[in-house]
Amino acid sequence: MLDIQLLRTDIDAVAKRLADRDFHLDVTTFNALEAERKSIQTRTQELQSKRNALSKGIGQAKAKGEDTAPLMAEVAGLGDQVAACEKQLEAVQAKLSEMLLVVPNVPHASVPAGKSADDNVEVRRVGTPRKFDFTPKDHVDIGEGLRLLDFAAGVKIAGARFTVMKGGIARLHRAIAQFMLDVHTQEHGYTEVYVPYLVNSKSMEGTGQLPKFEQDLFKIPREVFDDDAVVSELEASGASVSSVSAKTIDRSLYLIPTAEVPVTNLVRGDIVPLDSLPLKFVCHSPCFRSEAGSYGKDTRGMIRQHQFDKVELVQIIHPEQSFEGLEALTGHAETILKRLELPFRTVTLCTGDMGFSSAKTYDIEVWLPGQNAYREISSCSNFEAFQARRMQARFRNRNGKPELVHTLNGSGLAVGRTLVAILENYQNADGSVTIPTVLRPWMGGAEKISS
Repeated sequence: MLDIQLLRTDIDAVAKRLADRDFHLDVTTFNALEAERKSIQTRTQELQSKRNALSKGIGQAKAKGEDTAPLMAEVAGLGDQVAACEKQLEAVQAKLSEMLLVVPNVPHASVPAGKSADDNVEVRRVGTPRKFDFTPKDHVDIGEGLRLLDFAAGVKIAGARFTVMKGGIARLHRAIAQFMLDVHTQEHGYTEVYVPYLVNSKSMEGTGQLPKFEQDLFKIPREVFDDDAVVSELEASGASVSSVSAKTIDRSLYLIPTAEVPVTNLVRGDIVPLDSLPLKFVCHSPCFRSEAGSYGKDTRGMIRQHQFDKVELVQIIHPEQSFEGLEALTGHAETILKRLELPFRTVTLCTGDMGFSSAKTYDIEVWLPGQNAYREISSCSNFEAFQARRMQARFRNRNGKPELVHTLNGSGLAVGRTLVAILENYQNADGSVTIPTVLRPWMGGAEKISS
């Protein structure tokens, strides 16, 4: 969420920068709500001041033995007017908050302007795509040729965009995740965490998925008794649960689209000690995405699935260090591809291709011979205080004053897409796949996957 003070002081500049990311900020509506807020606050202050003056007059009248009934009636009337104003103010502030919840982050000054992925700026390339002495296959043909990727079974069990892995490929998938976790915990200083795969709406709102992107999520509707009400009534009456008439409340949960959500929300509502920063977490989890609006895109194979695994890197960091932290985090993700000897390139996303919450993002794209193209395998982003403001995640600065942290995250890496890259880059003419040297300790020393 943007800092409302930024909108109050320089809304035209904010609107102009948001326009670079193809978002129209409704300046007229915001200014109208702000004018209403100021008017109500001014009126409230005037009423409170008048009520305070009359209250003093009541004391003076009592001291003189005068009738205070008229003054007390007027004070009571003013109290009702103040309460009405406070209710109006609460409604206006709720509208402002609702408006801000769907406004994206302002791109950092270093982010290039652009309308689409075509305007992203390449930062570096590492490695040279392999030259094959045979026509390379894509991962679908490789996996099905080995009889170790079963897309038909995935459709039968669940539907489109699900896959069943077997044997050596299933083990390779597991080995990739273990390798990534070990590198990030042992070499890059991250603490491994295991988190829930289901989260509440407050967590989704905190990292920016709600309310704007609910259609992209898998929601688990859930209505339950208000536990506190049930317990209170039981304790008061001794009745059984079946005889208690308690209200039901919506406690719907959401399958996580990325471990970013539960891991970043670890600090929601907290004030982190200054000397604890930065907090660095790594988490391996499945991710679940409805892929709303992506129908017809990447329907072949494992590139765009409803369920996939990812090793996620999250940093909770001091604001003065967040862009330095973004460079380091991106380097941590790149290290995995370097160790696997997979060619890749890193690009800075332009304003028109950035995610909703991000202030700056690097995409890392791995080379896929089967597509003869670089494809995204990691997005590494600095959200500045955008998520922290929604979560009220803070630290105490050197003056002891609470201040919003900055949050970063990135895939370190997407496990399924790393598997795809290995199958395609390490394929052999006979249909087998050579296992990258660094992964062999997690594969029982095996050097190849064969049929």
